[in-house]
Amino acid sequence: MTMVGMWKTPINDGSICILLLALVASAIHLTGAESLCANKCGQQLSNCSCLVTCESLNNCCPNYRDYCLMISPHSGTLMGGTNFMILNRTFDQSSQVVCRFNSEINTKGYIDENGYAHCISPLLYESGRIPFQLSLDNGQNFLRSGTWLSVHHSKVATSSKSTLVNATKWQYYGTPGTGGTLSLTWIAKQLPASSVNIEVWGYHEEGEPYTDEWTAEWKYLYSIGERLPNNGTFTFLPTPANKPYSDWDMGILRMVSSGSSSGEENINAIWSPVHALAWHLEEHFRKDTAIWAYNKCLAWHHKEEKLPNFLSEILDCPCTLEQSRADTGRFHTDYGCDIEKGSVCTYHPGAVHCVRGIQGSPQYKAGQQCCYDATGAQVLTADSIGGSTPDRGHDWGSPPYRKPPRVPGFSHWAYDVITFYYCCLWSDNCHYYFMHRPSSDCRTYKPPKAGTAFGDPHFITFDGSKFTFNGKGEYTLLRSEYWSLTVQGRTQQVTYENGTGAPATGISAIAMQENSSDVIEVRALGHLNHLQVLLNQEVISFDEQSWMDLKGVFVYSAIPENVTVMFPSGAGIEVRGQGRVISVTILLPEEFVNRTEGILGVMNNDPADDFVFRNGTVLPVNANAEQLFEFGASWAIENATSLFTYDSEFLLTDYYHALKHDPGFIPVFSVKEDPSDPLNSLMKEVCDSDLYCIFDTLTVRSIQAGNATKTAHQSHETLNKHLQPVVSCGWLAPPANGKKEGTTYILGSLVTFSCNKGYIIFGSPERTCQPDGKWSGDTTHCVRDNTLGIVLGSVFGSIVLIAVITLIGVKIHRDRRKKKEATDRVEPVYMNKNSD
Repeated sequence: MTMVGMWKTPINDGSICILLLALVASAIHLTGAESLCANKCGQQLSNCSCLVTCESLNNCCPNYRDYCLMISPHSGTLMGGTNFMILNRTFDQSSQVVCRFNSEINTKGYIDENGYAHCISPLLYESGRIPFQLSLDNGQNFLRSGTWLSVHHSKVATSSKSTLVNATKWQYYGTPGTGGTLSLTWIAKQLPASSVNIEVWGYHEEGEPYTDEWTAEWKYLYSIGERLPNNGTFTFLPTPANKPYSDWDMGILRMVSSGSSSGEENINAIWSPVHALAWHLEEHFRKDTAIWAYNKCLAWHHKEEKLPNFLSEILDCPCTLEQSRADTGRFHTDYGCDIEKGSVCTYHPGAVHCVRGIQGSPQYKAGQQCCYDATGAQVLTADSIGGSTPDRGHDWGSPPYRKPPRVPGFSHWAYDVITFYYCCLWSDNCHYYFMHRPSSDCRTYKPPKAGTAFGDPHFITFDGSKFTFNGKGEYTLLRSEYWSLTVQGRTQQVTYENGTGAPATGISAIAMQENSSDVIEVRALGHLNHLQVLLNQEVISFDEQSWMDLKGVFVYSAIPENVTVMFPSGAGIEVRGQGRVISVTILLPEEFVNRTEGILGVMNNDPADDFVFRNGTVLPVNANAEQLFEFGASWAIENATSLFTYDSEFLLTDYYHALKHDPGFIPVFSVKEDPSDPLNSLMKEVCDSDLYCIFDTLTVRSIQAGNATKTAHQSHETLNKHLQPVVSCGWLAPPANGKKEGTTYILGSLVTFSCNKGYIIFGSPERTCQPDGKWSGDTTHCVRDNTLGIVLGSVFGSIVLIAVITLIGVKIHRDRRKKKEATDRVEPVYMNKNSD
């Protein structure tokens, strides 16, 4: 007889076989269960889910949390070195952790004293969401996965970087009058080490431009301090670096544990801001900065002459500050000159705000920058060193990143920033720089058109038609075959303050996609006007970063009440929390003219075709509320084309498994004011003459709802005002040997001219920008006093000479004519053959 394990009962050999088979079957079953979500995160399996929605729907596979990872922090600089922790579960202390990013870069991780796994983010040359996998067996198997957000180095929190104390001194170090010690500080607890090394890293891009051989590289150069106490501060006296290190003129400092090897990659680190390495440049730079920088500037100038001209393909700037801040689909605040943060415009003196074109140019992926002064007018390089400058390398990079000139931040530094130091900051040769980086004016700029939905909800189409559609369901607000852009809206019945249903709806969610981009969904959370953002059905947080580079789309949310979505087509979608519902504004550039359909109509400046049913039937502009209700209902979507997420029983029951337009919900189509209504007096005070505010107040019986509607309506009216076309006549040059007053060039602008001593004006002393886009008057010149006399004398003498010649010619002509007439009057003489 045989005893097996803890079994006390004797069993025979047949029983042993049966038991062994059962154990094997159990092991196979356990292995199958164990592997359910392994390498399958984001997938729906046959009998359970590894999708991000599974937890809210209670249908996750048993090991979902073990394999589909959540991390903290979830973002960090693309320079790498950020330590993040796996939150889901603890692991055995003996585990050998390896983290793999983008299926190609491995970094060493570790298990902490509490059993949590940690990864170190690697040096990347791209921003955006980066997939990563986790191995616990030293890289043998990578079964667990998650996502890391790689961030533009300038956009990460300043607390995550070291600080260059007196940054101006760093950038001018070695130039006349600037020397002494330099200091930097950092938050010591962010680097768990008792002592640190401080390293110098340099950046460059080399190879044939605009070919596959064009490459980017960050390279360790040398250390300026080793085994220093990690007390959060370091001061040193810079000395010129030896060749070839001194040839690297832009770079960064890295603080790492002194236990690491020099230049060791992908280890826990704190980085400084990117900066010009003036403090380590060769001795010649210190002896004669202007000559050294001039030679660099001239070499760059000659190189630029051989590169393709990108200026013709970048978008023209908006004409005014108001336009630039309203066109949120194509332009976004330049963090280096932000009016909301005190207008600290280091590189653009005289400007109070700058914006950048969001997308890189079509072929060369270049960037546009537009700066404005306190009056709201453009600041141009032709008038000021503080003028806006276009960029060969877009500051925010351009997808798919990684290669020049697309590397976020660093390509821009290599082609547009360090060269500004050569030509403008370290020498007085800005004319070379502005020759290749001139400001764009706004003569060809055309503002976008805006359509909106807000309140219960009320719609204003791209062509200005206004109506209310209170259907309950999911609808196509906008669809365009151009760029395959789709924006869908979900409406939900609103309630009275006592919680019962009101005869009206409001927009509760917006979902959107362009081409094969990530799907973005924005939902109302129902309190404090806050919004929730979903990326491909996953709820994402903006707690760490306000800007996200995603697949085919950018999303910005600085506060929880506002979300801006920007697509490569130039379309921008602004979503705002509005009490218990949301408002949405869609901005489209002119390329969408006659290419849109949906509830927001055909964008073509003709309101007559705004109300087109899905089947092509057109309602007249004076259609009644019931007809418009049918028009809106015709744009109900289908599950097959829905972009929405259904991650609750409520959404599954009321929307996914229900008709997309609820025919049983009949809203109120009109309201009547009742003088005896207790809301009436306060409503009049709040709403004034705003009909939308009155409608929503009476329908929902809420002053708060009415006021939110009025605010949204006024915001749209203000936006439209800012987006009105502005006539520009273009830049006017001052005359040689003279000057001009006035640096604005839009309709009504006056530019006056004066001449230096010894010169007088020839032409118009002042010129005005006219409605036809042309300047009044004639081109202005400054000429010397005696030159004008000589010119006028010469002109007068020429006129007299021409007159004398003309008189002589006339006299000769008359004399000849008289002679001819006299000859004609003489009688003929006949010869007589006998005359002799």
